[in-house]
Amino acid sequence: MMDFDEIFSSLNLFRASANSVLSQYEPLALLLVPILTLLVARILQSVLRVVFEKGLKSAVLEFFMASVKLVPGVQKYIDAEKQKVVDKLQGSGKSKRDGWRSELPKTGLGVEVIDKMKDEKQKDVAWQGKCSGTVYIAGNEQEGHFSLINEACSMFAHTNPLHLDVFQSVVRFEAEVVAMTASLLGSNEKASGGQICGNMTSGGTESILLAVKTSRDYMKVKKGITSPEMIIPVSAHSAYDKAAHYFKIKLWRVPVDQDFRADVKAVKRHINRNTILIVGSAPGFPHGIIDPIEELGELASTYKICLHVDLCLGGFVLPFARKLGYPVPPFDFSVQGVTSISVDVHKYGLAPKGTSVVLYRDHEIRKHQFVAVTEWTGGLYISPTIAGSRPGGLIAGAWAAMMSLGLEGYLENTRKIMEASKRIEKGVRQIPELFIIGRPDMTIVAFGSDIVDIFEVNDVMSSKGWHLNALQRPNSIHICVTLQHVAVTEDFLKDLQDSVQTVKANPGPINGGLAPIYGAAGKMPDRAMVQDLLVDFMDSSC
Repeated sequence: MMDFDEIFSSLNLFRASANSVLSQYEPLALLLVPILTLLVARILQSVLRVVFEKGLKSAVLEFFMASVKLVPGVQKYIDAEKQKVVDKLQGSGKSKRDGWRSELPKTGLGVEVIDKMKDEKQKDVAWQGKCSGTVYIAGNEQEGHFSLINEACSMFAHTNPLHLDVFQSVVRFEAEVVAMTASLLGSNEKASGGQICGNMTSGGTESILLAVKTSRDYMKVKKGITSPEMIIPVSAHSAYDKAAHYFKIKLWRVPVDQDFRADVKAVKRHINRNTILIVGSAPGFPHGIIDPIEELGELASTYKICLHVDLCLGGFVLPFARKLGYPVPPFDFSVQGVTSISVDVHKYGLAPKGTSVVLYRDHEIRKHQFVAVTEWTGGLYISPTIAGSRPGGLIAGAWAAMMSLGLEGYLENTRKIMEASKRIEKGVRQIPELFIIGRPDMTIVAFGSDIVDIFEVNDVMSSKGWHLNALQRPNSIHICVTLQHVAVTEDFLKDLQDSVQTVKANPGPINGGLAPIYGAAGKMPDRAMVQDLLVDFMDSSC
């Protein structure tokens, strides 16, 4: 072994040799070279990260478009063209906000404000039986189930479950809504573990946001993950993009298979040491197709990561569809590996708008949803969801909806909407110019065409009063069937057949139609520009 003197001597020789070599360079150069090297390395690292995250093609395109926009006049031209599209999306060049009140009236209207509101309500679009999804309750707003939940909401409009000690009735309602919902989704099954718990939220997006945030914090504690990533199929709801943006989580979107179900092999390829969460939908919003939840559950269990199942549409339909004999694959807490579920009570639970439930497999996971504040001068503070104060009236309305319908009511409603969905699916298949996207598992029927422009068909349907959802990749449209549609399936199919023939005989956009915009957006390679269009549209609309 070398003793200390030999080591010291070797270091001196190395220093002398290094000084001899470096003496031929300017001191300033010796100072700048390491700095420039670090700078280049940092730039290269950033470039490689962008290429890794977006792919080489997208990264090159993004760089090219950014360079083009630096040319004098180009950005101004693009902004002008974007404004034209925004005006088109709004329906005219005139802002809908013209004439809207911007200040309080000097003298209050008193009870006359109700008449004013009735006048404004008359200007709403006629939605009864004509909208994809949107309104899930049958009938009109003055009778039946509508009337019941309106009265329930009104009775508890002043309440707030934040005040646990004051509004104990609403606190109980929430707990029972959560428990009743959980019982539909496997909480009574031995495989669930018997600890299913959750909370009510303002809608499916908040439920998903909370599930993602909770998974992130849970996995940080369990596995020490500080650079979290999650994996979702391209068919998963855009709420996951919002969650990734809010909570600084790297989002990987993977393809669906030829049946438009989540590609489990693609999900597996993206799992790494930073993965906190994978996602499945039952069904997915675009095509009404259930992802392979059991296979995703096996992945989650194998890699010890979280699995969220989006049941916002299916939570109050699939359990009853299964009882009616429809082929429904496993989708709930009976599947090992599922750690959280979101389900909207305001969809087929037929509750008032603004009511959803997020559920967790056990309390250990759910605790990471809460935010406790101990150092506020206002006192000790904790609330379960994103909102602090929450509308007790909506919770009461959800409880009233579930209690008034019961298991038999939901079973009968499911029978009606499933039968209506199958009638529509069969009718669409009989229109030779159209094809169904995949094999719908529930109450969404998506269809496209290789013969006519499907967005032009959508425009003609809009002119007939229908409000359908335009989809992309592939270009298609869908109808989410509700109780509102049960009596109008034949009307829908007739109008759809007529619209297809109209477009086939007279191809080309109709005046005021949005087909050119949807078509162009789908083909536009610069997705950042499409994103800018959407942001500008929203900024001018709200």
